[in-house]
Amino acid sequence: MDYIGIDIGSTASKIAVLKNNFNYFSIPTGWNSKETASAIQKMLLEKGIDVTSEEVHTIATGYGRISVAYADAVVTEITCHAKGGLHLYGQDCSIVDVGGQDTKVITVEQGAVSDFLMNDKCSAGTGKFIEIMANRLGLTIDELFELAQKGNAISISSLCTVFAESEVINFMGEGRAKADIAAGVVDSVAKKVAALGFKCRLSKPVILTGGISHCNYFAELMSLKLKTEVVPMELGRYAGAIGAALIARERFSE
Repeated sequence: MDYIGIDIGSTASKIAVLKNNFNYFSIPTGWNSKETASAIQKMLLEKGIDVTSEEVHTIATGYGRISVAYADAVVTEITCHAKGGLHLYGQDCSIVDVGGQDTKVITVEQGAVSDFLMNDKCSAGTGKFIEIMANRLGLTIDELFELAQKGNAISISSLCTVFAESEVINFMGEGRAKADIAAGVVDSVAKKVAALGFKCRLSKPVILTGGISHCNYFAELMSLKLKTEVVPMELGRYAGAIGAALIARERFSE
């Protein structure tokens, strides 16, 4: 049996294939989730995996999960990220997921979700906010974080992405150092994510999932904000897909 987890996010789609071991790949989501799901199906077929086969079972999650017509079932992001985060870390923990469109904080105790919060009302504190600010500074996201480590954070006070971008434009017009502005952007995200974390009952340790989960600098900054250890996860961006694949195995293994 092949068990497939597909996490169609607002920015990137992540795929985890579970047989004896896990294999992973990701592609940009693009503007149409149905087209993305079709592209994933073709890529899996090229790898010798036919999602229409009775030997293959698929669970879809994420922003565009309902677009995966060939999935055996769809499961919420909270459930999949909890399962995937638990698998990656190997024990109970809290999970901070900075996604493209929302930020989630999930606490797993005795292998199950005991508490969670999600901010999906505003892009501030999400991957989209980081992407917009990086583009404004003429940087990639990785370059933004690398540069931020060299700067002294400028306070960005606006809670709205549009107004925060205006602040950044003003700083650029004033000739402020790009590294200081980059540090201010990253610090602003960390503050917003930490504010959400303080509203949730956190369990130690805290791990990162999502697109910036591999970033040691962001993990260190979050550790300071939350006043507890925050652990970066190299494969954290695949947490939702991993969780979905594990749920597929639980539901459909013979």
